[in-house]
Amino acid sequence: MSMQRVLGIILLAGGVVLIVIGVTASRSLGNQLSNTFLGHFNQTTMWYLIGGIAAAIVGLVLTLGRFGKG
Repeated sequence: MSMQRVLGIILLAGGVVLIVIGVTASRSLGNQLSNTFLGHFNQTTMWYLIGGIAAAIVGLVLTLGRFGKG
């Protein structure tokens, strides 16, 4: 297994973990109040979600992609 694929799997798993943390945090009372009164979640929750999605996409591309071959 190539190093690129291993890195992709690690990024994909880390991205999924960050997404789960972000979704869990978005259900907290503080975030629900922030969403109700301000129209958006707090900054930390948004970074968990954005970072998790980005890491998962990059990990998926590295895992399934054919970069550097032929």
